[in-house]
Amino acid sequence: MKVLIAGGAGYIGATIGSACCDAGIEPVILDSLVTGRREFAAGRPFYAGDIADGPLIDRVFAEHPDIDAVIHCAALIVVPYSVTDPIGYYRANVAKTLEFAGHLLRNRCGRLIFSSSAAIYRAGDDLAVDEDSPVDPQSPYARTKAVCEAMLADIAAAEPIRVASLRYFNPIGTDPALRTGLQLPRPTHALGKMIQAAEEGVPFVVTGTDYPTRDGTGIRDYIHVWDLAAAHVAALGRFDTLPGPVTVINVGTGRGTTVRELLATFNSVAGRPVRSRDAGRRPGDIAGAYTRTDRAARLLDWKPRYGIAEGIRHSLQWAAIRDERLGAGGASR
Repeated sequence: MKVLIAGGAGYIGATIGSACCDAGIEPVILDSLVTGRREFAAGRPFYAGDIADGPLIDRVFAEHPDIDAVIHCAALIVVPYSVTDPIGYYRANVAKTLEFAGHLLRNRCGRLIFSSSAAIYRAGDDLAVDEDSPVDPQSPYARTKAVCEAMLADIAAAEPIRVASLRYFNPIGTDPALRTGLQLPRPTHALGKMIQAAEEGVPFVVTGTDYPTRDGTGIRDYIHVWDLAAAHVAALGRFDTLPGPVTVINVGTGRGTTVRELLATFNSVAGRPVRSRDAGRRPGDIAGAYTRTDRAARLLDWKPRYGIAEGIRHSLQWAAIRDERLGAGGASR
């Protein structure tokens, strides 16, 4: 089996590529390198370019006519940046996805796995969601994902293409073999900020302490990125058994962890406690949610293997070698 991974030189896409290789699936990588890293595509067929570049997509399919499916991971993903640059986010995430879909149809691609986000949900009082929970995105980034899902559903209803939309929760960790990891030198998510605080000997800033959670801090469903990658491999293997032209599946652990709980686990794993200080919410942030996992278990025969402590441990291992592998520079978005 051969799969095209758009955004396959980024953190998640490259990890999916490694999981595909381990499963005997050949990944072909397409990445604009706006945030991705060429190093993550080493040893794999690689095309540097944009998903909206029709002639490039045509060349990929001409040179790899045996591509069986496409995984679309190419997107900008930082919530606060989406608030300050909504035009850039809608252009990159929505307009280019529309162009990409047209290029895939022209090349008779009938299977698409779309990287969506749990940020599109409006959580209930217990902060748990499933695939039938209300969609109410609270940031431009989240709205781009919701718009893309609706757009792809309309296309799949009229065209010969089927879509599996995997709604990610919050990836942490790395490929356990440390082939790839988070490429950004200064990540904006909570675990990245904890690692940065530990390295610099400064307090970790808890952004938001008045959420309706058990300790007032935001709650997330932290899934190990290798488990997330394994869910994509499972979706590739079971794609033709999925119901309907569009299938939505949440990919998370089924457990919610608050920021303070994440910090406590981080301190137990890292061995050098990081102090914290409280601050206000960041633009676009929400209380968060965690998922019920019934549909992923039923349709994909998939369940997560790794816990938060292992995700933190792998992230720390990667942080220790990241600059050696990639250099101190890197993209910020």
